[in-house]
Amino acid sequence: MPLSRRMVRTWPVAFMLVASVLLVLASSLPAQAQGLSLSGLAGGGGGGDGEQQTQVDPQALQASLDQVIATLENDAQRGELLTRLKELRQATETLTSETGAGQSGQGGLLGALADSFTEYGDQAQAGQAPLDIWTQRTLRASEDLEALFSSISREELLRDSAEAAVLLAVWSGLLFTLIGAGRLLARRHGWPRVLPPEPRGWMLIEHFLRKALPWMLAFAIMLAVLSWLDVSQAARTIVLVVAYITMCGRLLSTVFDVVISLFTRGHRRVAVAILRQGALGRLFLIGALAALGDAASSERLSAQMGNELAGWVSVTCNVLAAIISGGLVIRYRRPAKHLIRNRPYPQRREKTTSQEIINVIGRLWHVPALLLIGASLLAIFFSAGEADGAFTRAIVCAALLVLTLVINGVIQRHSEKATHRRRKSQYRRRLERFGYTLLYFVFWAIFAELSLRVWGLSFLGIGEEGAISARIGQALLGVGTTVLLAWLAWIFADTAIQRALNASARSRGRRVHSARAQTITPMIRNAIFITIVVIALIVGLANLGVNVTPLLAGAGVIGLAIGFGAQTLVQDLITGLFILIEDSLTIDDFVDVGGHMGTVERLSLRTVRLRDLDGIVHIIPFSQIKGIQNFSREFGIALMRIHIPHDMKIDEAIELMRSVADDLRKDPMMRHYVWSPLEVQGIQAFEQGTALLRIRMRTAPVMQWDVARAFNLRLKQRLDELGQSLAVPRMSVTMENAEPGGEFHETRDDASQGPATPRRHASMPGVQG
Repeated sequence: MPLSRRMVRTWPVAFMLVASVLLVLASSLPAQAQGLSLSGLAGGGGGGDGEQQTQVDPQALQASLDQVIATLENDAQRGELLTRLKELRQATETLTSETGAGQSGQGGLLGALADSFTEYGDQAQAGQAPLDIWTQRTLRASEDLEALFSSISREELLRDSAEAAVLLAVWSGLLFTLIGAGRLLARRHGWPRVLPPEPRGWMLIEHFLRKALPWMLAFAIMLAVLSWLDVSQAARTIVLVVAYITMCGRLLSTVFDVVISLFTRGHRRVAVAILRQGALGRLFLIGALAALGDAASSERLSAQMGNELAGWVSVTCNVLAAIISGGLVIRYRRPAKHLIRNRPYPQRREKTTSQEIINVIGRLWHVPALLLIGASLLAIFFSAGEADGAFTRAIVCAALLVLTLVINGVIQRHSEKATHRRRKSQYRRRLERFGYTLLYFVFWAIFAELSLRVWGLSFLGIGEEGAISARIGQALLGVGTTVLLAWLAWIFADTAIQRALNASARSRGRRVHSARAQTITPMIRNAIFITIVVIALIVGLANLGVNVTPLLAGAGVIGLAIGFGAQTLVQDLITGLFILIEDSLTIDDFVDVGGHMGTVERLSLRTVRLRDLDGIVHIIPFSQIKGIQNFSREFGIALMRIHIPHDMKIDEAIELMRSVADDLRKDPMMRHYVWSPLEVQGIQAFEQGTALLRIRMRTAPVMQWDVARAFNLRLKQRLDELGQSLAVPRMSVTMENAEPGGEFHETRDDASQGPATPRRHASMPGVQG
C-alpha cells in the first residue's frame, strides 16, 4: 500500500523528532554508559576500521534538544507527534507484510518447504527448536532431581525407604488377602472363575467386582490408614502413588475384559480369546502409566518433586503410554476388526446402510486410533510437553477422520451399486468414476482443512494467505486439481477418438472397422496421452515451484535439433500419418506397395510390415512407398480369358460358361465369395486360330484368385464330361503340285506335346486354303 501524500511530506520532520528523542534518551543513560560519545553513537560505535568520527556541532545539537523539549511540553504538538509516529509504524508494518507475502507467494511447494526449513533453522539457531527445548527441559529436570536428593540427608533417605518398603509390604499383604477372600467367596457360591461364552449379566458384575474390588479396597484402606499414621511424607506419597497407578491399570484391563466378553458369540469367540490372552497385560501397563502421568502433574506431587521434574515425568509417562497403545492397536487390529464386523447372519444378509458403515468402521478402525495417538505425540514433541488440549484436538481430528471414512464408504457403496445397476456406455461409466473420485478428493480436502483448523492452521489458506501450511496446502491442491483435469481431458479425448472410429463402422464392414481401429487407435491414443501427460507434468512442476521456462526452452532446442538431424525419420512419420489418416491401408489388407506384395501385419508411426505369398516378412518405411494398390477394399473382380475349342460353337461355349458359374455360386464353400452372376464381355481376340472369350465375376475382397481357380477347375471337369478338349494352337499347311492333275492340303494341329498328325483333304484345282 503506497504511503499517503501527507505521510511522505511529514517523514523528514518525524525522523528528526525521533532522532532527537533517541539522543535525549542516550544522554540520560546511567554512568556506565556515559563513556560513549555522540560521535560514537552516530558511527555505530565502531572506530576500528580507521574511519574518521563525525563531529557534531554543539549549537545544532542544543537547538534540536530545545525543539524536542518544546514539542514534548506542548500537549497539542506532542499528540500530533504521537499520531504521526503511529501512522508511520502502521505503514511500515503494512509495507513489510506485503513485501513478505509477495516473496512468500512465489516458489510453490518447494518454496514453502524451503521457507519452513529456513524457519526451523532460525529457531534452531536461536535455541527454540523442539530438540533444544527438550534438552533444556531435561537439564532442568535433572537439576530438580539433584536438588531433591541433596535436600535430604542420608539418614532421612534410609528411614523414608524403610518406611516405604514396610508400607508397600502391608499394602501387598492386604491386596493378596482381599484377592484370596474374593476367590474363596466365588468358590463357595459356585461362581465361575473364568467367564464362559455368552455370560449372563450377573456373571459380568461378579467378574468385575472380583477382579477390581480388591485393588480399590486396598487403595481406600491404605489412604485411610496413612491419614492418621505418623510416617514421612515421602513414604506416604510413594505408597499411595503405587496403589493408585496399579488400581487404575487393573480397572482399565478389567473393564476391557468385561466389554469384550459381550462379543463371545459365534465367530467372535476366537477374537475374544486372542485379545484376552495378549491385550490385558498391555492395557494394565497403559493404565498404570497414564495414572502415573496424571499423578505427577498434581500440585502436591509437583511441590514435592519440583515443577520441572514432575512435568518431565508426566510427559514421559504419557509418551510411553501412547507408544504402547500404538503397538497394541497395530498388533490386535484384526481381532478388533472381527469383533466389529462379524454381525449375526440376518443383519449381514440385509446389506443396509448401517451395516455398510459398520463394515467400514471395522475395516479402518485402527486408522483414526493411530491418528489420535500420532497427533498427540507430535503435539507433545513440538510443544515440548506443554500441549494443552492436544488430546482433545486429537480426538476431534479422529472424529473427523471417522466421519470422512464413513462418507467415503457410503459413496463407494453407491458407486458399486450404480455400476451393477444397468448397462451403460463406456463414456458414461468413466465420467461417473471421475465424479466419484472428485467427491473423494473434495471430502478429503475438507477433512484436511478442518483438521488443520483444529490445530490453528489452514490447508486452503482461507484467512491465512501467507502461512506456510496454507502455501503447502494450496500447492498440493493445485497438483491434485491438475491431475483431475488431465484425467478429465483424457476421458473426453479418448471418447472422441472411439466415437470417430465407430462412425465409420456404419458404412464399412466390421472386419474393416476392427482393422482400422487396431491401426489408428493405439497411435492416436498414445500421442494424445503423451501430450496430456507432458502438459500436466509442466503444470504440476510449476505448482511445485520449479521454473519450467528453461525446460521448455531446452525442449524446443532439442526438438529443433532432432528435426534437422532426422529428416528421413520426420518424412517417414509425416507420410505414415497421412497414410493412416486417409485410410489407404490397414492391418490384414493385401496390398502392393511397389515391388512388394503381401498382407499387412503391423503398422507403426514409421514403417509397415508385410508378409508376402512366400511367407517372407518385409519392413518398408513409409517414405519409400510411392503408390499403394489395395486389393482388400469393397470387392474384387475375377477376370478370366478362355480359349474356345475349334469344334464348339460360340453360343454353346457361352452357355457352358454360365452353367459352370451357376454351379459355382451354389457351392457351399464358394457361394459366400461370389457376389454377382457371370458377366460375358465378348470375344476379346483371335489367337492362333482360336477365339478368346473374356468373362468376369464380382467377388469378395482378396478372393478373386480363389474364385478364378475354382471356376477353371469346374470348367475342366465339365469339358472332360462332355468329351471336349481345350483349344490348342492350329496351323494350316498348303502343298502345291504334289501330284499331277491335282493338289492336296495337309493340315496338322500343333499341340503343346506330341507329334502332329497329318490329315489330307482334297481341294478344287486353283483354290488355295
